[in-house]
Amino acid sequence: MKDSVKNRLICGDNLVELATLPTESVDLIYIDPPFFSNRNYEIVWGDEAEIRSFEDRWEGGVYAYIDWMKKRVQILYRILKPTGSFYLHCDWHAGHYLKVMLDDIFGRENFHNEIVWHYFMGGKSRRFFARKHDVIFFYTKGKRWTFNYVEVERRLPKKPSLGSHKPLVHKGDAWYSTVGMDDVWDISGVFNMSKEYQGYNTQKPEELLERIIWASSNPGDLVLDAFCGCGTTLAVAQKYGRRWIGIDISPSAIALIKKRLATIGVDEDSLLITGMPKNLADLRKLKPFEFQYWAINELHGTPSSKKTGDMGIDGFSFLESHPIQVKQSDGVGRNVVDNFLSALKRYYKTPRRQYHGLIIGFSFTKGAFEEVARLKGEGVNIELVLVEDILGRKIRFEQVVQRNRQNGLQIS
Repeated sequence: MKDSVKNRLICGDNLVELATLPTESVDLIYIDPPFFSNRNYEIVWGDEAEIRSFEDRWEGGVYAYIDWMKKRVQILYRILKPTGSFYLHCDWHAGHYLKVMLDDIFGRENFHNEIVWHYFMGGKSRRFFARKHDVIFFYTKGKRWTFNYVEVERRLPKKPSLGSHKPLVHKGDAWYSTVGMDDVWDISGVFNMSKEYQGYNTQKPEELLERIIWASSNPGDLVLDAFCGCGTTLAVAQKYGRRWIGIDISPSAIALIKKRLATIGVDEDSLLITGMPKNLADLRKLKPFEFQYWAINELHGTPSSKKTGDMGIDGFSFLESHPIQVKQSDGVGRNVVDNFLSALKRYYKTPRRQYHGLIIGFSFTKGAFEEVARLKGEGVNIELVLVEDILGRKIRFEQVVQRNRQNGLQIS
């Protein structure tokens, strides 16, 4: 791939998308796949406050999981350059199974490190030692590879002797020296108060990716993350002048990454984005919360911070923060409008003459339109928005506001 090629964001199944990439074209691969943990992660997307269910479950047990992973790693091996490096991030649930699988594909002789990421976060148990580390397996494809020596500052257990040849720094009551980085990394996890936090429960810190990308690539090299999630690998690669490709099956993740990259100065026009929903059939196939996020995001709104117990409100409009309800269905009827009115009254809390909100759906019944017309006479402004209009770029919330004003309903 040439330097002029845009960085790529791909929405889709990585098993399918990876097969389209050229053989031996990538310099560095880092993947942080779903762990075999038999848990559900509730993920809240940062300021956008989206919540979706990230299902980390595997029918058929660990061997089904390893088979699922093996199919992908085999393709990753094909697209990795002979001088390339590969990192797989996992935890104690299936790390030992994954190591055997990786040895089979890369060869035991090409295994170099089991990096231990030690972090300080989460709970503790009184029945066993607290689990406070993940592991990252580091392999190369050939006998020559990029490796940039990295030094870190380390606290010394005691005052060094006068004959020490290492540069020393005295801080407070301790002495520090620079040493070559080893395979145990003490790096804090990403907390919800962290500046880089995107609301992703399995989000990895940028410092972790900085070490990997700095050590195993050079400026201009191509970095690939096939499970790019909230985009930490891509943001760090961008920061250090690497080209990159990110793949994720979730349209919500791709939308989040676009916004994250924008905060560090990456214009959407500089990216090649593929696989996002393009027609009604694509949108009907989305999982409910993926669809909900898509619809609200397309109107530049803000999704609700609640996945359940949201009282019928899925998000809020961009301009006036009026409630939005999303229905991934056809024939949205009068009962939905009436129930949404109840939600509006709960949201505004105090009685008022005018209530404002939007309902998004694939189609609406005659009864729904009649009910909306009747409610307008009572000062209730509910806008029925067709998914087709959103998809066709025929509507934005600014247009909804203008339409309301033309109908004599002033939005304050």
